Amino acid sequence: MKKHLTHPVFAMIAEEAAAMQTHAFVVGGYVRDILLHRMSKDIDIVVIGSGVELAKRVASRLGDKVNVSYFKNFGTAMIKYEDLEIEFVGARKESYRIDSRKPIVETGTLEDDQKRRDFSINAMAIHLHENNFGELLDPFKGVEDIRNKIIRTPLDPDVTFSDDPLRMMRAIRFANQLNFKIDDEALAAISRNCERLKIVSMERITDELNKIILCEKPSIGFDLLFRTGLLKIFFPQMCLLYGVEYVNGQGHKDNFYHTLQVLDNLATETDDLWLRWAAILHDIAKPATKRFDPDHGWTFHGHEDKGARMVKNIFRQLKLPMNEKMKQVEKLVQLHLRPIVLAQDNITDSAIRRLLFDAGDDIDGLMKLCKADVTTKNEYKIRKYKDNFRIVQEKLIEVEAKDKVRNWQPPISGEEIMQTFGLKPGKEVGTIKNAIREAILDGELKNDYTEVFEFMLNLGAKIGLNRVQAPKSQK
Repeated sequence: MKKHLTHPVFAMIAEEAAAMQTHAFVVGGYVRDILLHRMSKDIDIVVIGSGVELAKRVASRLGDKVNVSYFKNFGTAMIKYEDLEIEFVGARKESYRIDSRKPIVETGTLEDDQKRRDFSINAMAIHLHENNFGELLDPFKGVEDIRNKIIRTPLDPDVTFSDDPLRMMRAIRFANQLNFKIDDEALAAISRNCERLKIVSMERITDELNKIILCEKPSIGFDLLFRTGLLKIFFPQMCLLYGVEYVNGQGHKDNFYHTLQVLDNLATETDDLWLRWAAILHDIAKPATKRFDPDHGWTFHGHEDKGARMVKNIFRQLKLPMNEKMKQVEKLVQLHLRPIVLAQDNITDSAIRRLLFDAGDDIDGLMKLCKADVTTKNEYKIRKYKDNFRIVQEKLIEVEAKDKVRNWQPPISGEEIMQTFGLKPGKEVGTIKNAIREAILDGELKNDYTEVFEFMLNLGAKIGLNRVQAPKSQK
């Protein structure tokens, strides 16, 4: 492993550890990523003794401009040097209380430190002592598990997962990211201990969930979360999508696995986390809107409207950001059927203008979501959908170039309406604003100030309003 430790900082750490008459080791993810041939900028150093003291010595060697953070209460220190983040900690052993994932920490040996690691592939260490520099220490056969693509715990998986239940999420995340298989005993232990996840903060759970969502094929992780029982602990609404109900021999598709297919389809097109969240939530209201009609079979009328209304509570529940990202997902869920409906009908300029107006800058993401939503195996239907989507996209480009309605605002504001007619905020202002917007979107009016102002005056007169102020162009 010596050939992988050519950066000068490793030699400095070794020299300063020797000056302290102790030993230091590179541990965890950096070692794993060397063996996986992956680049890593995060280096964890375990010291037999004081990690803070070794960090101070190394920082002094690196110069005054080096950014160093000390966390004495935790016995850790972080150095940011060039593009590296190097964390120093003293070797320790841990024990846990049944009601908390926060460990009771004691000074320990390297062996103690490796035992407390989550998985064998993260429990390897590289010696930095001058006599053993580059020697790999692998007590739990992490190299073999990397070769066999296995996620396995160093100790009894029931103990590992019960001690820190977040490790169950991490096991699934690593399996998904690395395309590894979770060891059978470990997988069974996750199912046995899934209820323990309730002691973990939602922020930590969602952080792991988002990493799963950003995987190349996130359905692998979601399937494992579902089968082990973890998903129902923190996201029960998604579990309700699972299963097929039959009436008179008629069934509907399994909306859980349909959602996972849509998510995978979209993952091939974008790494946008929030667009992927829209895929996860696009059919979330189908269980609540599911009805059987003897004439038409299973229906889910209004699931896009109800689903959009569910987004805010789900984001709040999962501690996702309650900001423009949430609003973006709401919008995409609300609109996800619109391009499909347009693709099935004779497309009018008015319908395209309304879609562009409602979607704004999210129109491209919406079209990706809609294409991903086609999961049929029927080749004829696939060709038909593709042809129709192509027509819709061409029409979107044509209308946008002509009418410029993406993120468009009418040329007359509510404030000018009030000034023109001497109104206070109220129903009349809203009526006029809506009429102007609808007339422009329907193509009855050009998006032109003078034409719109005359339209406003005529409409005002019809509802009994008198002009008290001239238009801007006449001032």
